Amino acid sequence: MRADIVAGAVFPDYELTDHTGERRKLSDLQGPDPMILVLSRGGFCPRDQRQAEGLVQLYREMEVGYSRLVTISTDNMLATNDYRSGAGAHWTFLSDPARKVQKDLDIAEYTDPEHDPMIPYVIVLEPGLVVFKIYNGYWFFGRPTIEELRQDLRAVLRKCRPDWDITRPELKSAWEQGEREHDGFYPYDKTVAQVFRNGRGF
Repeated sequence: MRADIVAGAVFPDYELTDHTGERRKLSDLQGPDPMILVLSRGGFCPRDQRQAEGLVQLYREMEVGYSRLVTISTDNMLATNDYRSGAGAHWTFLSDPARKVQKDLDIAEYTDPEHDPMIPYVIVLEPGLVVFKIYNGYWFFGRPTIEELRQDLRAVLRKCRPDWDITRPELKSAWEQGEREHDGFYPYDKTVAQVFRNGRGF
């Protein structure tokens, strides 16, 4: 992994083709929410298949917890859709057969020249693509457990949600005074209609 990709750094805003054939930027997929980014070997790898299966349950929680999940692999479009469907996944998968991400981040898995995949990583991102935590998953148990990801999301949400603790007197006072559009309350500087019109990414 590139030396500058560390906690607190801004992750590159890659633009890739998703499983439907649409070009998508990571910043657009993330929106104002935390995001878990999975850099995957691809659907050929049984460890990556098992990881994706485990994320299916977490994703159901992430949907109602206003958090995003994206997987990037070096698979082509057909293999990307097979990988996604086989895992029963409903989040966005991005296809990078040109290995743009692999080359830019310097994460070619040189021990597998046949498939030439990325070294698998899981990266937890704060809003704005700010790196919160990085997990190297070359060995399967280097990858985060579902509970570790829940704890990471809790920590990030606590940082980025002004109304995480609505018992704060100033928030209660603003609400009681009718300041329902106060920046301290979700959806902050947007209307609920804007949030869902722009697509929560689900």
